[in-house]
This record gives sequence, C-alpha cells and structure tokens, in this order.
Amino acid sequence: MRLKIFSAILVLSTVCPLVPVIAENIQHTQKLLSSKQCPNCELSGAGLVLANLQGANLKGANLSGANLSRANLTGADLSGANLAGTSLFGANLTGANLTGANLAGTDLRSAYLTGANLTDVDLKNAFLLGAVGMPSNVGEAEDFYRLGIAEAKAGHYKDAVRYYNQAINLKSDLAAAYFARSMALADLGNLDAALADAEKSREIFISKGSKEG
Repeated sequence: MRLKIFSAILVLSTVCPLVPVIAENIQHTQKLLSSKQCPNCELSGAGLVLANLQGANLKGANLSGANLSRANLTGADLSGANLAGTSLFGANLTGANLTGANLAGTDLRSAYLTGANLTDVDLKNAFLLGAVGMPSNVGEAEDFYRLGIAEAKAGHYKDAVRYYNQAINLKSDLAAAYFARSMALADLGNLDAALADAEKSREIFISKGSKEG
C-alpha cells in the first residue's frame, strides 16, 4: 500500500516525546535486555540508548516515547509495535520487521533502514532527515522528491541526490526532481551531470506544454 510521507523538516537539539509517557515496566525492560524476548511488553519511556537488541522480539510492544538512539535493532521484530514519539536517532534497523508499527512522530533521523519491512506503517510526521536506505515502496515519487528537498536545505546534497534518484525511478517524467537534482549535483561540483539534468527538466516541461524551464 502506497503511503504518503509527511517528513517534518525540523532539527531538534533534544528529542521530546510526542505522546504522554507512561512509566516503563522495569521488569519488562530487564527481560528485554537479558533475553531479547519481549513481545507485547510495556516499555514506554524506557532508556535504551546504544542497547544491543539485534534479533530481538518486540512484536506488539509499547515503546512510545522510549529512547532507542543508536540502538542495534538489526533483524529485530517490531511488527505491530507502538513507536509513536520514540527516538530511533541513528538506530540500526537493517532488516528489521516493522510491519504495521506506529511510527507517528518517531525520530528516525540518521537511522539505517536498509532491508527493513515497512509494510503498512504510519510515517506521518516522522523525522526522516538523514535516514539511510528508505525502501522505495513506502512512498510515491513526490514523497521522495520532498525528502530530497529537505536534505538539500540541510546541506546534505548526496542524500538529496539519493532521494531524487528514487523519485525519478518511480516517475521518470517528474521534471521538478530532475531540476532539483541538477542543483544538488552542482553543489557537489558535478557540473556536467547538473547541466544534463537541467536540460532534461526543460525538455519535460516543454513536452508537457509548460512555459517553465
């Protein structure tokens, strides 16, 4: 299912939970850290910075408002988990199963999402600046174009180009993406490619009867 990605363009000095925080169940936290088996656990507001949770079973767990910054969640099962307002800044979610998870207001800046299963996720208002490996099936071309714009505004031109590439792969006649990519490439010093993209953008505008370009 195609999902609209509304990426909030906001740089936070601290990550503030976007949902009311309920005290974590300490026994559940200890269980998770000792066994990595904690399906349906109450972990809201838990402090799990840098935690090694590779392959952990957190299916259906409530992690709302928890701090999992830079945690290792490689291959973890987070399907159906409540991650609303959770900090996953810089977390490694490579190959993680996030099917049906609630990621509303989640801080995914600089998180690694390569190979993650994001089927039926809620990415509304998630913080995605600098996220790596965003699967192309979680949004439409215009969504990735907007993510590229956000990265470019932050001066992350290589990341911007990556998102523009995804946008163009999904919609080869998205003139705005070619034009935006041309500017990012110019900022990276790749003038030949920048000029080629600018020309491609102009051709598409003309072919669609636009006076722009």
